[in-house]
Amino acid sequence: MFQRLLFLLPLLLIQYFFYFQISSALKEGQTCIVNKNCDTGLHCETCLASSNLRPRCSRTQPINPISKVKGLPFNKYSWLTTHNSFARLGEVSRTGSVILAPTNQQDSITSQLNNGVRGFMLDMYDFENDVWLCHSFGGTCYNVTAFRPAIDVLREIQVFLEKNSEEVVTIIIEDYVKSPKGLTKVFDAAGLRKFMFPVTRMPKNGGDWPTLDDMVRQNQRLLVFTSDRSKEATEEIAYQFKYTVENQYGNGGLKAGVCPNRGESSPMNDKSKSLVLVNHFPDAPDLVVACKQNSASLLESIKTCYQAAGQRWPNYIAVDFYKRSDGGGAPQAVDVANGNLICGCDNFAACKADGSCG
Repeated sequence: MFQRLLFLLPLLLIQYFFYFQISSALKEGQTCIVNKNCDTGLHCETCLASSNLRPRCSRTQPINPISKVKGLPFNKYSWLTTHNSFARLGEVSRTGSVILAPTNQQDSITSQLNNGVRGFMLDMYDFENDVWLCHSFGGTCYNVTAFRPAIDVLREIQVFLEKNSEEVVTIIIEDYVKSPKGLTKVFDAAGLRKFMFPVTRMPKNGGDWPTLDDMVRQNQRLLVFTSDRSKEATEEIAYQFKYTVENQYGNGGLKAGVCPNRGESSPMNDKSKSLVLVNHFPDAPDLVVACKQNSASLLESIKTCYQAAGQRWPNYIAVDFYKRSDGGGAPQAVDVANGNLICGCDNFAACKADGSCG
């Protein structure tokens, strides 16, 4: 009997320790069972692509840079950005059709905003006499590639901006809208016009942007960029590649050690454009592999692109399935960029409110 107790005692102690551990908020990297075991800003997941079978708490949120420093030019901050932000896993088209298009994210726009995403890549098309968000091809939207009317997502952003008066959001439109004033109408209908940062205030020659706190004071807290050059003249919506440099998207942007510009963009080292966007996602989105792609290789990618962009850290870091990682993930990459941009630290967690590192 005594020998049996000696055998069972270590097992009971291990079991007690394990249950005690998961009853409190777990930190990044600790073993978990469900999301609620993990501390704020973390969730519980396994990264099979990295041969990691143990479910661990991993990050879903970067540190919000405005929590410490608000007075720098907008181009001195980095923001977590979602590629095809609207293309949600498991979504059913508002047309009632099954969606056959690939999906790139796991949660709603509102959830993304609450998790610190501040850049949204949206593909907009003319469809059913309206502007829709579609993940399509050939410049045409179909029932099986149509997700929802654009106004639905724009209203989610409008609600967030109304409730959070110090936050700044960027929308980057892959623009297939040909209807006259189509973008103007949908942004006006969503109540976003009053928040839009005017094109006339955007630096044209590589100068600094207005400071973040100035943008907040003037309530010009929504940056909107379009891929259609003509819209800057016809609708006063900024042509993206006039203000940003951007690396190659898809598989071409995942190659280690290089950071080529995408075809529409100026070379990455063109400093007449003040903003730098780094893409890090494959041609075909992959939920399973995303946790590996959003980890060590993402950190290497932003460092490579820092050199390619003339020693400029990215202002936007765009990924698929931003919540997936093998630890710190895309939120950590944003913290690294903000640490270097704002105070010269390798992580924003070490930045002080006065902009020093320590």
